[in-house]
Amino acid sequence: MLVVVIVVALIAAGVLAAELYARSRADDVVAAATECVVQDDVTVSFGASPFLIQHMTGHYGNISIETAGNQIRDAKGMKAQVNIDDVRLHDSGSSKGTIGALNATITWTADGIKQTVQDSIPVVGGFVTGVKTNPSDGTIELEAALGSSITTKPTVADGGLALQVVNLSGLGFTLPRETVQPALDAFSAQLTKNYPLGIHADDVTVTDTGVTARFSTENAQIPAGNDDPCFAGL
Repeated sequence: MLVVVIVVALIAAGVLAAELYARSRADDVVAAATECVVQDDVTVSFGASPFLIQHMTGHYGNISIETAGNQIRDAKGMKAQVNIDDVRLHDSGSSKGTIGALNATITWTADGIKQTVQDSIPVVGGFVTGVKTNPSDGTIELEAALGSSITTKPTVADGGLALQVVNLSGLGFTLPRETVQPALDAFSAQLTKNYPLGIHADDVTVTDTGVTARFSTENAQIPAGNDDPCFAGL
């Protein structure tokens, strides 16, 4: 009986060790792919279901990903909370597999918006000294010197986020709308469009502290490594 107990205990310990190692390895692989896409540090966790069984079947569920909040691509102060479900890995040459559903909540702080605008928009960024959010009317005010401002409204356009100019005001503001809107269009397209896996924006809300947006995709093909190097390690 003692021998049986010892053998069972050793088997259980071995299975537990294999489970923990496999989870840790999977966390590292998914984190590396995500960090490559968002260009920020990432933490990953898998659900309570035994990971070894998921790995043997190639069918994974309930994956949570959270970015550090430093940036997403060139958007400073942007953070993502991502939930992924129904991942099926089967390398077909043209695809690594499929993702059944991905839902992400993106938060972007007002200070992060200010830094990003200053760094990324030629001419316009040089005028911006602060950012004020107005949840009551869903607008963001880009404050400039001498009491000038650009009032914009975040919207969803072509699968990404766009900033539509609502008003230019204040003495000393010398840039016409025809100059400002194209600059904002190029800026928003660079930051939030053309994400992999067909990820697209669903809605956007202005809050007291910044902007919150929801992104999603369904039944997405995971790119092969030669199509997107970020997914080469999956």
